[in-house]
Amino acid sequence: MSSAKKQTQVRIEPGVLAAGKDAAAARGLDFNRYIERLIAEDTSGARAAGMAAAQRLIDTHGAFLDDLEAGMDAQYGTATSPRGAAA
Repeated sequence: MSSAKKQTQVRIEPGVLAAGKDAAAARGLDFNRYIERLIAEDTSGARAAGMAAAQRLIDTHGAFLDDLEAGMDAQYGTATSPRGAAA
């Protein structure tokens, strides 16, 4: 019985491969399934829709989130970079 899936070869920098494998493991996926999911999300528009929704949330509630973060920093004595600032 043959599989409907096709195999391909790609050349990936070692650091990128390691990061991909770590990301897959963090999501409980094997590397191949992780790559399949990334491609499906990218080509279906799901990733773009998620990013647009996240941006709307930040645009609408950004000031509240900044105040909340500042309060947490003050409470726990930590400092974080302002959103968008280089770390």
